[in-house]
Amino acid sequence: MNTKILFNTLLLFLFCIIKVNAQEVLTIEDAMKIALENNFEIKIAKNNTKINETNVTIGNAGMLPVATASVTDNRSIQNTSQTRQDGTSTSLDNAKNNSLNYGVSLGWTVFDGMKMFARLDQLKELQKLGDSQLKQTILVKIGQVNSSYYDLVQQQQQLAALDTTIVISKQRLELAQNRFSIGKASKLEVLNAQVDLNSDQVALLRQKESYANAKILLNQYLARDPKIDFKVSDKVTVDNTLVLANLMDLAQKQNPALESQVINKRIAELQLKQVKADRYPVVNLTSGYNFADSQSSLGFTTQSSARGLNYGFNATLNIFDGFNQHRNEKVAKLQIENTQIAIEQQNMILNTQLSTAFQTYLTNLELIGLEEDNEAIAKQNLQITLDKFRIGTITTLDFRTAQLNYVNAKVRYSNAQYEAKLSEIALKELAGNINF
Repeated sequence: MNTKILFNTLLLFLFCIIKVNAQEVLTIEDAMKIALENNFEIKIAKNNTKINETNVTIGNAGMLPVATASVTDNRSIQNTSQTRQDGTSTSLDNAKNNSLNYGVSLGWTVFDGMKMFARLDQLKELQKLGDSQLKQTILVKIGQVNSSYYDLVQQQQQLAALDTTIVISKQRLELAQNRFSIGKASKLEVLNAQVDLNSDQVALLRQKESYANAKILLNQYLARDPKIDFKVSDKVTVDNTLVLANLMDLAQKQNPALESQVINKRIAELQLKQVKADRYPVVNLTSGYNFADSQSSLGFTTQSSARGLNYGFNATLNIFDGFNQHRNEKVAKLQIENTQIAIEQQNMILNTQLSTAFQTYLTNLELIGLEEDNEAIAKQNLQITLDKFRIGTITTLDFRTAQLNYVNAKVRYSNAQYEAKLSEIALKELAGNINF
């Protein structure tokens, strides 16, 4: 019975330890999914896209008739006097006059030089522009999430490196104390080991601070409580198969900034169509049903009323407006020319950014291999140095140098992986090809 109780107690104790130490393991896929759902700027961009979509209607383009209901009621109390042509006169104090008009009117522009059709096409292009801007926002935010995530991975790796060096520094201090106790080392060696251990602990504390702040930043990008704790993957996998020519082809098809400039040119062309439409007549159909009633206490007619249908049309044509039509068309053509220049400029900027980022990407890929080899060499050197230090054949300065070389090699390797990943993310963002 006692054995069973002890066993259950141990199980409960282990369960509590596991529960306390458990942390959410956040994958990059989960992080991107949370950002797409929660990020404030993405939410605003999605709503703007819905606004543009809602605006694409034939009514907003001016193709449908407009019906208006109106009511007008005028009343007055006046002291009135009248003199007729035959010389007779009449007067009345507090004379009441009432006038009531109400009805429904209908107006419909049936021709405006095809401006309404150009306007509808323009609304559709504005919807496409909103979609492109949403894609741009998503790419930027997903790129930020990726960069912040892999920064955390890098800092997590550096924490592990500093943990390792503290373990080694503690071993060194213990060895120095043992050697001092048997008279094989001076007090100075013990003090140097203690100072170096303290320095390593300070570096670890600083790194923990950076790691915690990086978590808070990622939580901000994910639009969630900054206090949420989590772990990230302990590896950085860099795609080393990117080809510059393929990236440039994708950018021409998918880059949202370039896509937006192309859409802006189409919008400018449709604006010119609308301006040219002002050269044509505008024909409006009008109709309505109205009721009128008036009452007067003094006058030839004390009461009158009327009701009925009215209909007709009106047409207007701009004959001369101070050359404003010519000026507006010239401005619209210059706007089209500007959009074409903007497309060429965006193409040049995009190709420059891709070429620069790709060169950085290639350099970082080479650095990964070099730093990986350096880490392996530094690790082997540290192990040999540690063995020699145990038997007292090298100085503490040589040991510390080997120890710092190993830590620095691990940090540089981690940085090389991180920088290469950033280059990969930048290239895919420019190509509009980040998977999310």
